[in-house]
Order: sequence, then C-alpha cells, then structure tokens
Amino acid sequence: MSWFANLKISTKFNIILSLLLVFVFLAAAFFVYHRERALIDRIAVDNARSIARQIIETRDYISSVVKGEPNENYNLVPQVVATNVAKRLTRGSDYYVRQVSLRYRNPDNRPDPYEEEMLKLFAAKKSTETYRIVRTDKEQSFRYMLSMVAEKSCLECHGRYEDAPPFVRARFPKGHFSYNYQVGEVIGAVSVSIPLADLYREAGTDFRLDLATRGLTFCLIIFVMGFLVRRAIIDPLRQVSASITHVAATGSFGDRIPQRSRDEIGELVAAFNGMMEELDLKTRQRLESEDRYRNVLEMAQSAIVTFLADGKLIITNRRAEDLFGLPKGELLGASIYTFLADGDGVREGISAYLRDGTGGLVGETTSRKIRDIRGRITEVEMALSVSRSDHNPLFTAILREHNQHSVY
Repeated sequence: MSWFANLKISTKFNIILSLLLVFVFLAAAFFVYHRERALIDRIAVDNARSIARQIIETRDYISSVVKGEPNENYNLVPQVVATNVAKRLTRGSDYYVRQVSLRYRNPDNRPDPYEEEMLKLFAAKKSTETYRIVRTDKEQSFRYMLSMVAEKSCLECHGRYEDAPPFVRARFPKGHFSYNYQVGEVIGAVSVSIPLADLYREAGTDFRLDLATRGLTFCLIIFVMGFLVRRAIIDPLRQVSASITHVAATGSFGDRIPQRSRDEIGELVAAFNGMMEELDLKTRQRLESEDRYRNVLEMAQSAIVTFLADGKLIITNRRAEDLFGLPKGELLGASIYTFLADGDGVREGISAYLRDGTGGLVGETTSRKIRDIRGRITEVEMALSVSRSDHNPLFTAILREHNQHSVY
C-alpha cells in the first residue's frame, strides 16, 4: 500500500469516498433489484391466479347450464369454452394458458413433465396451487398451476360411459381413461406459463432507470463532497504545507494564512499563524541579540573565540584574528588546538569535562601560549566557559595577552 500512502490527500479522499459509494450503490442496486423482482413475481402470481379462477368458474358454469347443446355445437363443450375464454383473456399478453390433465382427451391438453409432476401432487391432495421458475433448454419461464376438482356436472361427460352424451361416446370409446371420475377428484389443472425474459422486461426497464438515477446521484455526491472537502480541508492544509516549505527555504516567518473557519482546520491555521508570529518575534530578538553580542565582541580588547568540543572555531573577533594571524574567513573552521602550544592538554581537559561534567579547565583561568600562523608565540591568560546550543556544548575562551613581547 506504499503507492496509496504516497498519493495526495485529495486523491485518497476521492478514492475512499468513491469505493464507499460504489459499495453502497451496488448494495442498493441488489436490494432494489430483488425487491422489484419479488414485486413482479407477486403480480404475476395474482394475475395468473385470477385468470385460472376465471377459467375454472367459466368451465363449472358451462357444465352446470349446458345440457344437450354440445351434441349440435361442439364449441359449447365446457372444456372448449374454457379454452377459448382463456385465449381471449390473455390476448395481447405474454401469458400462455391451457388446461391439462393426466387423463386427457384432447392431445393439446397432455401435460409436460413439470405439469405432470404438479398434477400428481394435486392428486395426492398435497397442494391445490403451485408456482415456480422452471428452466427449459431454450429459456426460463414462470409457471403457475391451479387444480380443478370434479363437480357433479362434470360427471355427465367424465362419469360412466353409459351416462355420457352421444358426441362424447362417439369420440371416446368405452374404457378410455377419461371416464369414471368421482366428485371431488382432481380432474386436471389450469396451467399458466410466462417467459421469464418477458416477465422481467418491465422490471428490468425500471431497474435500469433506477440504476442510472442512483449512479448520477452518487456521482453528484462525489463531486460535491470532493469540492467541499477540498475547499474546507485540503486547500488550507496545502497552504500550511506551502508556508512551511517557504519558511524552510527562505527562513522568513512573515507568511500568514487567512483563517476562514473556527473548526479544527481553522484552529490549525490559527495555531500555525501564532507559531509564525512567535518564531518571527524570536528570530528578530535573536538577530538583535547576535548583533549586540557581535558589537560587544568586536569592541573587546581581548581575543575572544567560541569553538566546539572538537576544537572547530565558529565565532571570533578582530583581536583573535590579530592573535592567530589569520582573517576571519580562514580562521573559522580551523581548530583552536593547532594554535595552542599545549593543545593536546586542553583537548584532554575538555574531554574530561564532557565525561565528568565538571573540571577540565572550564570555569578556570590558566596561562597558555598561542602560536600564530607564522609561528610567533604569545603568552595569554585563558578564561574558559561553556554553554549549550541544540544540546551541543559550546566553549568560549577569552585570551588576554600578558605583554606584547613575542618569541620566534
């Protein structure tokens, strides 16, 4: 994840927000799809049940009122009437409706494997209504079946062969399996079939519209949130970062960032501005103090030098330049130990001070000999003190000459 850590905060926010909204979008789409699918299934069941009941009621009614008319007009046979009514009810729709039976007379009423399974279930009195999604070689279909029970009027054609009307006996001889039904026995079922693609077409259209709407809404949310976060959080942080970079590059503490709010970001900006003011004040005070110290240092009658524990000179005055025989530009960075006749002894004393925290010539005034760049020896009294800067000890030596005589 190092690549992610190196991204800008605005990019990180947009990625995280986008992933979150995509997850919410997919979850919402999943639930919406299943909700609409369940709604369509319920509508399909209600419509199929309504059609099946109308067909059964039509068949029962025709069976109860029609007597000998079918002998003259075959279209008045209850089963034929019910079939034609089903065709009219489903005209212009995707519903395919027919009557099926295990003991069928019309070959068109022969059940398929699914219908045969359900008819056996009805015959065993285990159910009177079923519906499910059935997959075939070509497609998936929504299937609904409602059982039909033999009424007394049904037995006029489906009871004993001897009691059947002449047109029935003429078409179906004695011993045909469509005779000898009993009242209350399952005589068949109304079967309704709807291609699943057609059933969900309307739901799919609404679903795609809903997805498009939600997608545009989520994109708008990402855009607005990104704009607000960039303006309220990222831009102020960028200004703070840019100001810190400017301070590091120039050493100037004069920059200030406008405070536009009183929230945590506003408090950060206010704290940054306060820090800049404090650093600016301390810097001016330090520069003034250094100027005063430098003026005092240059006015001193004795040589004064400041050096590190390793002897490297970091501050000198004019009298020190005269004493060591070098200009300041060459003197700074040189080791004081090279100018002391007993430099090794002074080095050991400073090492002892660093080790023990006391002694080692610090706080003492001792006589020393200075050898300048030309080899001239000058006797001086050296007063050594110590101070600390950034946890590093700084040693300051005041070198006062005994006399003006020199030895070559």
